[in-house]
Parts: sequence; structure tokens; C-alpha cells
Amino acid sequence: MANVPYEVFSLGAKSLDTRDRLFQENEALRKKQLLQSEQLQQYQFLLRENQQLRALLGASSRQQRERLIAEVLSVRSSRYSHQVVVNRGAIDGVLEGQPVIDEMGIVGQLTQVGSTTSRVLLMTDTTHATPVRILRNDVRTVVEGTGKINLVQLQHVPHSLDIRLGDILVTSGLGGTFPEGYPVAVVTEIDRDEGLPFSKVYAEPVAQLDRIRLLVILGKMAKEEPEA
Repeated sequence: MANVPYEVFSLGAKSLDTRDRLFQENEALRKKQLLQSEQLQQYQFLLRENQQLRALLGASSRQQRERLIAEVLSVRSSRYSHQVVVNRGAIDGVLEGQPVIDEMGIVGQLTQVGSTTSRVLLMTDTTHATPVRILRNDVRTVVEGTGKINLVQLQHVPHSLDIRLGDILVTSGLGGTFPEGYPVAVVTEIDRDEGLPFSKVYAEPVAQLDRIRLLVILGKMAKEEPEA
């Protein structure tokens, strides 16, 4: 009986050690899945391209884009401004303007890069604009932040534009900030009021902006690997 307290303590210590190990393994798995989701987003985009452009698939597999996982340290949001602070900065080689995604799609872009941390301007911030195209018909437009974490608005949409509820918007690649083909938002509301010069079109971001914790910072294209 004298050994019972020691055995209980030993079992408790082993339990804590197992829990910590499982937590670390889960974190490592989540980061791996996050990187794989970025690759999947680009792969799905390439599969949608027409026969004439499918030759790009081979080149793209050799020219992977540089990626860096970042963790959200804090949220800096107000009524119209949506930003988060991440644990990556100049010492990690990141630069202002680099695009940021989560496992679903576009989140925003880096701004105010410090030595060890940076701010990410979310796509729902009222000062943020993202060049996009409608996946169904390749029509190009721009989405802007509304100040609401789950809503963006399409800019200057003519009443005659072929756009429908449920249309998927992906990055167009124009402007040089966001690579082409990443998911951005899904159209949720269309108001074609003929008394107004443009239609009001709203969409819901595909990224989980209200609960982001791990992000991927996209860099420049990695150097092409020589073929075997």
C-alpha cells in the first residue's frame, strides 16, 4: 500500500506526457494538411484549365510556389478594419504585399512587416480589393471588403453582367499580388435595381476569417528543379 501514491503519481505523469505528445503530433499534422490544401487549390485550378493550357500542369509541378506557415498571434479589428498579427517578419524573409491563404482560399495580404511579426490585412477590410474572375465564365471583376467579416462586395457590376447566385469567384492573377486560380468567395446576393447605375452583388469569403489560426504566406515561385 505504501507504493500506491507513487504509482498514482507515475500514472499521472505518464498521462500528461502522452497528452503533450498527442498535442504536438496534432499540431504537426494540421500544418502538413494546411500546406497540402494550398497545393490542392492550385491543382484544382489547373485541372479546370482548357486543353490548350493543360501543358502548364507539368511545369507547375516543378515550379512550386514558396510557402511559409504562420500562426495568428492577435486580432486587430474594428468596425471597418480587419487585421490579424502573425508570427512571421523580415527575419523570415517575408515582404509587404505577399498573399496569405488558409486551407479554403484567400485570406488577405501582408502589411506592416516588422522584424519578427507582421500584420495581415484581411480581404473583408474596407481598404482591401481583390481582382477576381467568375469561374463559370471567366468574366473578370473586383471584390472589395465591406467591413463585415463574412461579406465582400463586387465593384461596378453592370446590370447585364452574366453572374448568378452560387457563382464561385477565384483570383484572376491581375495586379500582380495574388496568383491566379485561388478560391476567393461565393456569390450570395444579387440586386439588379435599374434605378441604380450598377447592380449590387455580394459574396461570402470561402476562407474562415472569423476563426483563422494557422495561415500560409505565399512567396515567389521556387526555382525549377531539373528533370531526371
